[in-house]
Amino acid sequence: MFSFETDSLLVDDREDLIAVLRMRFGFLPGEIIEKIYEINDYGTLQRLILAAANAANWEIFQKELHAGEESFRLLGEEFNPIADSLKGRDDINGAKTK
Repeated sequence: MFSFETDSLLVDDREDLIAVLRMRFGFLPGEIIEKIYEINDYGTLQRLILAAANAANWEIFQKELHAGEESFRLLGEEFNPIADSLKGRDDINGAKTK
């Protein structure tokens, strides 16, 4: 791929990430937008888009954002986008969830 194509894909992914974050969490601090624009790795941006769409809350997404390129798996209830809304409800067996 040519450099301008790669640069265009990075810009698109950054904008997609920001859009998903705004849809999920509302207002974004300027320092978060700056940090997103410092990311130059296509794979990292793709992972963060998935994290933004699936993180249970803002704090979990921030941990993922600051994890850097070392993070590579999105596992567990931390990445269940409805986990916070299910807290305190009865599960299938009638037991309270945490």
